Order: sequence, then C-alpha cells, then structure tokens
Amino acid sequence: MPVPLKTGEVLRSRYKIKRIIGQGGVGIIYLADDLRLQGRQCALKEVEHDRSYGREISRQARAQFLREATVLARLDHPNLPKVSDYFSIGDRDYLVMDFISGKDLRSLMLEAKQAKTFLPEVDVLGWADQLSSALGYMHRQEPPILHRDIKPSNLKLTPGKLVKLVDFGLVKILAPGEVTVTILQGQGTALYTPIEQYGGDSGHTDGRSDIFSFGATLYHLLTNHPPAESRERFIHPESLVPLRAINPSISPAVEKAIMWAMEIHPESRPQTVEDFRSMLFESYPSIIRSSENRYSIMDYFKLPLERSLIWVAAGLLFLSLLLTVF
Repeated sequence: MPVPLKTGEVLRSRYKIKRIIGQGGVGIIYLADDLRLQGRQCALKEVEHDRSYGREISRQARAQFLREATVLARLDHPNLPKVSDYFSIGDRDYLVMDFISGKDLRSLMLEAKQAKTFLPEVDVLGWADQLSSALGYMHRQEPPILHRDIKPSNLKLTPGKLVKLVDFGLVKILAPGEVTVTILQGQGTALYTPIEQYGGDSGHTDGRSDIFSFGATLYHLLTNHPPAESRERFIHPESLVPLRAINPSISPAVEKAIMWAMEIHPESRPQTVEDFRSMLFESYPSIIRSSENRYSIMDYFKLPLERSLIWVAAGLLFLSLLLTVF
C-alpha cells in the first residue's frame, strides 16, 4: 500500500487533501477540496503501481490507466459520478471524480437489520431500476465498460434519492484482443464476485459478470444476509439459500430473477441487463422505464398517484372548457 497523503497536502496546485474516505487493495480514495472551483469537493482515487512487477509491467499498467481514465471521463449518466480529471505523479496515478454525499446502501441495509426488519422491496427495486440504467449505459459503450465491483457499499443514495454507482477502481474496458494488466484490476469483493472473475484477466468476463454482482447485491439488500460465495457454491450448490426462505415478503418473481442473475455459469444467467430487468420488475410494471428513462403514457395510468392527478387535470380541463363556452 502507498504511504497515505497528508491532510492539507496539495496536488497539482489544485486538489487539497482533507481526509481518507475509502481504502482497499488497489488504492486509496481521498476527499479533497478543488482550489480552482471554490466550494467544490471531489473524490480523488489514488493507485500506486507495485515496483516488484518490473518496469515493463508498470509501463503497461500506466498506459492502461490513461486509456481507461480517458474513456471514463467521457461517460455522462445521472447515476454515475462524473470523472473530471486524471493525472500521474511519480509511480502514482490519480482519478478525480465528483464527491457523492449521502449514505451507501450497505449502511441502510445494516440499519434495517439492526431494527430487525427488511428494506422495503419496492425501495430496493427503485434503486435497482437506477442501477440497471447505469449498467446498461456502460455495457452499451464501444467498447463496452464493465464495473466489476458492484456491491451495496459502492452504491450511494443522495439526499435527492438518486442512486450513484461509485468507485471505478476495478473498471475494465473490453477492447477486442487486448490483454488487461491485472495490477489495477483486482478481483472484486468475494461475496459479489462471479466465478469467472477469479481467473483474473486470463478468465473471460463480460456484461454477465456485472449482472451476477448486481443480483448478489440485491440478494444482500433484500435479505440482510450475504450470499454464499461463488467458489463455495461451485463445490456446494445448495449453500445459496433462496431469498424467500429468509424474507418471505419478497415477491416470487423477484426471487426468481435474482437467483437467475446469480447462476454460477455465465451462459445460464440473463445475457443482458435488459433481460434481467424485465424479469426483476415483472411484479412491478410501473417501475419499468424506457431506455430514455421515461414512463410511457400507459405506465402513468398504472400508478395510483399519477392516475389520480391525470383525472384531476382532465376534470379541470373539462371545467375550463365549459366555462369558456358558457
């Protein structure tokens, strides 16, 4: 691990370090003040290359970081933090992102567990809808982008109820024919990691790997219990307890969709985020949005509040027409 930066240290005459807000096997995340834009705070992701890998591997890792940072900086989606800058200092690479305030979903789940209750299914599916929009957007990029570390603690709920998928530390760009250096990538968090990701970058990962982690995240949020690890399930398939055995209030269709997403073999999972989304929201058609993140007109009639407002608006329109005529 790199020696942490000190509070008050300034990088590039712009980013003033306040404190560490995240730490893992591949780097440190700092909260920093942007001295150029007064009042703006940002998250500064730091990665230091392991010199023991040799000069050539370090060179490849640096080149990979620059490629991936360039791609991430182009992403623009409401459920993803904006990458605003990237740079290198010595052996360390830095990625500058929006700082997202609010609680992460793991904290909300632990609060529910402490209160001996479960997070409401409709709330979790509302968050899942937003996450599916972000993942679909990433997977549709050319080349596709994988997050590879989806988990409750990497999902922030802002004060405005917007879910943000944070920490791009393990992101992978699926460039055809390109060998990805494993130093930057890591393997993800064991509870949510599909079996194929344990092969590092010699194993084949694609959008279905993110779908597995997505399903495992929803499993944990809805049951307050972590799912059995994929390596354990590979040896003992019965180790994954069905969701409704833990939380009977979960809809059968939701349980079925999540268990489908968590299939051990990628070929047995949903092949796209949209496939998973369709089954997940089978019991909640009003949650489903189009790819442009808008409800259809018929969807509005299915929502009680919106249906009432539509009838009120229609009544007022009719009344105004009567007054105009008479």
